[in-house]
Amino acid sequence: MVLSKRSFALGVTALVSAGVLTTGAGLHLSKSWALFKPSPKETVDEVWQIIDREYVDGTFNGKDWRAVRSQFLSKNYASSKEAYAAIRTMLEKLGDPYTRFMDPEQFKSMQIDTSGELTGVGIQIAQDEKTKEIKVISPIEGSPAAKAGILAQDVVLKVGNKSTKGMDINQVVSLIRGPVNTEVTLTLGRGKKIQTFKVRRERIELHSVRHSYQKGPMGGIGYIRLSQFSGNAPPEMKAAIRDLTQKNVAGFILDLRMDPGGLLYSGAEVARMWMNDGTIVSTVDRRGETERLSAGRGSLSDKPLVVLVDGGSASASEILAGALQDNKRAVLVGERTFGKGLVQSVHPLGDGSGMAVTIAKYFTPNGRDINKKGIEPDYVVKLTEAQKKALTKETIGTPKDPQYAKALEVLNQKILASQKMNLQSAQPPKPLPSN
Repeated sequence: MVLSKRSFALGVTALVSAGVLTTGAGLHLSKSWALFKPSPKETVDEVWQIIDREYVDGTFNGKDWRAVRSQFLSKNYASSKEAYAAIRTMLEKLGDPYTRFMDPEQFKSMQIDTSGELTGVGIQIAQDEKTKEIKVISPIEGSPAAKAGILAQDVVLKVGNKSTKGMDINQVVSLIRGPVNTEVTLTLGRGKKIQTFKVRRERIELHSVRHSYQKGPMGGIGYIRLSQFSGNAPPEMKAAIRDLTQKNVAGFILDLRMDPGGLLYSGAEVARMWMNDGTIVSTVDRRGETERLSAGRGSLSDKPLVVLVDGGSASASEILAGALQDNKRAVLVGERTFGKGLVQSVHPLGDGSGMAVTIAKYFTPNGRDINKKGIEPDYVVKLTEAQKKALTKETIGTPKDPQYAKALEVLNQKILASQKMNLQSAQPPKPLPSN
């Protein structure tokens, strides 16, 4: 099973900052695509062919996929708009919210600008596979959405005066995005409560990693927060680990809370920074072909490590957390993760549109299928809604953060055990008694 680094993606969400979709691998259309302008019917067939060739479920959700082709190609489409509507209807038969079609505007906006600056409200959303509800996975730290008080697991009920019932992620993104300094009204469900938020769209700078040195009773602590597995995540993570290592920290806390994932290979590269050997993840396609990604004896630190996770930790975050947990490289603290064990490939289409198609399932090193199940932390610490609201950019990752406080407690225990072990190994062996 050969998968290109460029097309293998794991994002679970849409990033509502100018409608950018984080499931993409940052693809850019070549001139050859621009020269080929298929008819609307040819675009429908192009999508069908990709699904027929690559989709993870060989039964196509129990549908006769060849009959589906006949059904949709027997019609004539007067415009691309008609063809796009037909494609979305066709894809609905798969029952997979992660396999989706994007018109040219949506596909173009998916390709994140290399400046790392986006425009919008800064929420990451996903569609629930069972209920079809559009849920907030996480607000970006410091974004307008975060400042307004929007939380993970909020359900997007309305955008403006339009209900999201029956909409897919692309349609919701199109409604939420807009020019800088304009407002959008979001009606959200939170448990049994319905709340309305007016959020102003802004320019948002995206940095995947931030880190800090903190003093602890057992020595210095290196705190690293990873917010998204973008292409920039590995170099930023490497710089953070090296900076903290130079400060001689005794251990690390890696914070993956509210990290919705991103690129598979970014997750694997970050895992290799913490692991000397062992399997990171395995992927299995519909033919049963397996590809394993492994560590390569190039870790940047062997210091004790604790990882923070919660219900907003998804896809690539779960791969990293699962790899570190299964290989006993780290312990996990927090809440059960999101539970997305599917991999998508992103395809540009001939008319400038694009699609993401689920091509494989992934499993943790111990063979765990975490799709719809998530990963249970070693130490469960659940936050109340009030505690989540109380967390700010200034207090998260500090003793005022209950999950961080528990992680720090666990890390100090690991540091103490490690120091005792090192002390014992450093002592000279006792001489044998003489006869």
